[in-house]
Amino acid sequence: MTILAVRLVGDPVLRTPADAVTRFDDTLAKLAADMHETMEEVAGVGLAGPQVGVSLRIFTYHVGEERGTVCNPVVEVLGGADARIDHGSEGCLSVPGLGFPLDRPARVRVSGQDITGAPLELEGEGLLARCFQHETDHLGGTLYVDKLLGEERKRAWRAIREEGFEANAQSVLQERAGAVGSAFGGASFGGSAFGAAAQGGLK
Repeated sequence: MTILAVRLVGDPVLRTPADAVTRFDDTLAKLAADMHETMEEVAGVGLAGPQVGVSLRIFTYHVGEERGTVCNPVVEVLGGADARIDHGSEGCLSVPGLGFPLDRPARVRVSGQDITGAPLELEGEGLLARCFQHETDHLGGTLYVDKLLGEERKRAWRAIREEGFEANAQSVLQERAGAVGSAFGGASFGGSAFGAAAQGGLK
């Protein structure tokens, strides 16, 4: 298996809607294995194909004892009009060193395929539900900072545009390169990492 480089905000691949997975072969299985190894190396809970430069609708996840790979995911919010909201916070390996509060539905169902092409359906609550939503957003070219509202959105994009953000991102890359012989866009705040980073519950 191989540790993969994680792409940073500003890379076009993160803004390009990913293509559906249509070939469930050894190449896909190796990609999934490499994504899992990369995710585990940075203590993330999720990682999407575009984050490692692969424009395919695939993500990996590891939340608590729940671990797996989903191809061609579709997310459905559970609970209807009375759906509970998780008032947690998020970060992202592709947006190093930042984290912001972001409300998300607390329970979701994700439908898709496993790496063999077999149909799968999973339900998630809390952090797992947030992970499913965060990673599926990546596959549509959306970052979590795009979903922020009001002052939080302004603060996030102001921080990204600041001169110090790029310097911090490069520092993260160098730190990861020195640690594992590869380059990462990973970072943490609040002492944890979310397929990305975590604060107030994400780990």
